[in-house]
Amino acid sequence: MRSIDAATTRRHLPFDALIPALRTMFVAGAEVPLRTTHRVGGRGDDGSGGTILLMPAWRNGARLGIKTVTIFPGNGALGLPGLHATYLLFDAATGVPLAQLDGNEITSRRTAAASALAASYLARTDARRLLILGTGRVASLLAEAMRVVRPIDDVVIWNHRSASAERLAGELRVAGIAARASTDLEAAVAQADIVSCATLATAALVRGAWLQPGTHLDLIGSFTPQMREADTDCFARSRVFVDTAEALAKSGDVLEAIAAGAFDPAQLQGTLAELCAGTRPGRLDAAERTLFKAVGTALEDLAAAELVFDAVQRESLSSCG
Repeated sequence: MRSIDAATTRRHLPFDALIPALRTMFVAGAEVPLRTTHRVGGRGDDGSGGTILLMPAWRNGARLGIKTVTIFPGNGALGLPGLHATYLLFDAATGVPLAQLDGNEITSRRTAAASALAASYLARTDARRLLILGTGRVASLLAEAMRVVRPIDDVVIWNHRSASAERLAGELRVAGIAARASTDLEAAVAQADIVSCATLATAALVRGAWLQPGTHLDLIGSFTPQMREADTDCFARSRVFVDTAEALAKSGDVLEAIAAGAFDPAQLQGTLAELCAGTRPGRLDAAERTLFKAVGTALEDLAAAELVFDAVQRESLSSCG
């Protein structure tokens, strides 16, 4: 079994290859059971103990993958990251282990790539102004990913800690991307063509009243019922899409909009798989507002892991030849 480190995993997941790989996997489909969650140690109220997530996916006769995620909130006091992820890839026909890959790189890059894939169907083709809320691992990748599918040349960063927004904007400028930080969220939303939220917020940040005609709103956080990034008006004012139907039951943004009567699940315009397959239309005109809510799926992890493994295999064969 190969052991593929973080640097190698990252090197073989360029967005111009990963985004098409996700599109192909969404069209082909995969078996994706619901993830399972287990508590470890204490109850966690005092920062002790943690949670294990197991996320499997497979294509019969092809590949099988399992992502394990450990979340230990008390690690901050120990100077350690609170989240660690590992990905195991197997031969789905025999069960033979093929590789262990860096789960953090797979998760962050496939998450940004999925948002860009959705934007390729839902954002205006001339969208050039991107607003990013958040400064974490996924947020730091969004500009690079979105630039693969849209002509982004103006990036604004907002974060509740302005120093972090300044830091990320500076890092993007060093990478050759025109970026700046903003402390005026309302104005930044009103001026953006794409608003992409990658936060752990538990109260709405973006207001529907701020969204201008033609805006695409991309919601990445809010993957639990307790989390929110957008108010209910965002849903009432937009054509709504999700990555998978699980978002209707998992996301606090969606659940709150349903409870407030601002969104009816019957109004859902489609899933990412339906957009990729062409069975549901994406953006219909330049003036409409679109909203994409993602909670993540193990299908994306499998697509990313296969992309890395196949590239490493090719490199190995090339070096032997």
